[in-house]
Parts: sequence; structure tokens; C-alpha cells
Amino acid sequence: MKFAFIVDPLDGLKAYKDSSIAMMRTAAGRGHEVWTIQRPEMFWRDGHVAARALHIRPSADDAPWYTVEREAVCRLTEFDAVLMRQDPPFDAEYVAATWLLDRAEAEGARIWNRPSAIRDHSEKVALAEFFEFAPTTLIAGDIATLQAFIDELKDVVVKPLDGMGGSGIFRVRHDDPNRNAILETITDNGRRSIMAQRYLPQILDGDKRILIIGGVPVPFALARIPKAGELRGNLAAGGTGVAQALSARDAEIANTLAPILWSRGLLIVGLDAIGDCLTEINVTSPTCFVEIFEQTGYDVAAMVMDVLERECAASATALRSS
Repeated sequence: MKFAFIVDPLDGLKAYKDSSIAMMRTAAGRGHEVWTIQRPEMFWRDGHVAARALHIRPSADDAPWYTVEREAVCRLTEFDAVLMRQDPPFDAEYVAATWLLDRAEAEGARIWNRPSAIRDHSEKVALAEFFEFAPTTLIAGDIATLQAFIDELKDVVVKPLDGMGGSGIFRVRHDDPNRNAILETITDNGRRSIMAQRYLPQILDGDKRILIIGGVPVPFALARIPKAGELRGNLAAGGTGVAQALSARDAEIANTLAPILWSRGLLIVGLDAIGDCLTEINVTSPTCFVEIFEQTGYDVAAMVMDVLERECAASATALRSS
């Protein structure tokens, strides 16, 4: 099979821990062709979505982790599957890419995660659909509304709706002398909506990443434990990842959301949970495959490839019989 991965610039990926590279290595190890696409290299013309793509050969080395076999302009329908794996920010160009991918899908391309589902599932706001699992949460841009929320709960966390890796996250207590400045900055003086959530002290035990692949929860989560003096457990912010079996509550949340999200075309989902509470639903480029594999032996990348191979084979069979 022929798989294309829409990713960030190849030389900037951290091969020793990157989940997309783990999938590419697994695909190549199974004899599949691996291609990569940069989002700016996609275009639509005369009824077709195409891109300048690189056919690469991943290696087991970290530097360099790939060699280029050839370069070609390919229609996205030429691939058995296309995986959208570019990191946020989810800005206007990201949205434009999902529009192009919509058109490619209409042509018959198989794309995961489904572009409309990526667009419709804000990684923060999607939590509102499953609020029964969430901590007390407010999504607003009005500073007075946010101030009242802080006064009510006394201790909250605020974060932008389009960030990743822990960027822009603040803990704000009701008696924090900087609370006005923090809210003015993060909301751009009330012009930008943000998320505010009740502070969960269980963050000290880790911000858990729970992965769902093809509607099936991975049995291990990665608890990202903040370093001393830090609020954020994100690995990008210096947190330490510790793999652990799903708790009963983790499994309840994952098993409830898994079939719903899979039915919408979300192949790879990363739920974030602190304690017993769901805090985010990540659909753009969920990670932590490598850390889970290294600590438990559970191969999440192989699980993804199993689903892709099954889905692509089923599509090919349906096409032949139609």
C-alpha cells in the first residue's frame, strides 16, 4: 500500500519520540510505500487536489532518520490513505487545508483524521459535548464573566483555545495580584475566547494521555508528570511521561467516547484526563506512541497500521464489487 503523511518539516521532527515517524517506520517495515507532504505543497486545480510529495525510506537512526527516494506531484487519490498529522496552531491556513482535504475526500481519497471531523472538533471546545466527564469549565472571552468564574471557584486554570504543548496555560487564584493582567493578555483584552477550568490538584499525579485508535482505547495511558514548580505536565514543557494501565474511570471515559469519535472518521484521538476528569480531546496530531511502547511494549503505531490496512482493504473490496 501507499501511505502519505501530512507533517511538519521533516528535519524538525524529533525522531526519537515522534509518533508520526513511529507510524512511518512501522508502515515501511510492513512493505508499504511511505510518502510525506508539507501542507503548503497541497493545491487544487481543475477538479483535483494534489501535492508535491516525497517518497522516503525511514531508517532506525535518529539523525538522519530518512532518505528521499524520489519526489513527485501526486493526486491525493493516488494514495491508499492520507494521514493529516500537522501540529497546531489551528489557524486559517490549517482550516484551508481541511477544505482542500474535503475536496480530495470527495474525489475518493481516504483521509484520516477526516478533515471535517478535525475542523468540527476543537481540541478544547469539543469537551462541551461530553461535559459530564469534565471539571467545572467555562468557555468565554468576556473578562467580567471570567473574573466571576475565578471568584466563584477560587482556583482555576486558563488556556487559549488554539494552543498545544502547554503553551499559554496559567493557573489563576482568586487572590492573585496578576489575575487582571493574565486575563487581559490571554483574551487580548476580551477579543479572544479562552477556556477556564477548575484547578485539579491531581495534576501532581500527571496529565494523562489516553489514546483511542480506530474506536478502540489503548490499554495504557501516559501520565505526564509536571517537573517541580511547574503547573503543566506536557512533555514539551518538561514533564516526565510514565506509562500506566487505564484506571476504571479512564476506561469508562474512553469506552464512552471511542465509538462516537470513530463513527465521525477520527482514527487517532488523544484524550487528556487529570484525576477522574476529561480536560481535552486532541484530534490534530495526538502523540505519546513511542513512550508507551518503550515502557510497556504495547505498539500503538502497529495498532494504527492494523486499522489502516483493514480499512483500505475493505474499501478496495467494496470498489471491486460495485
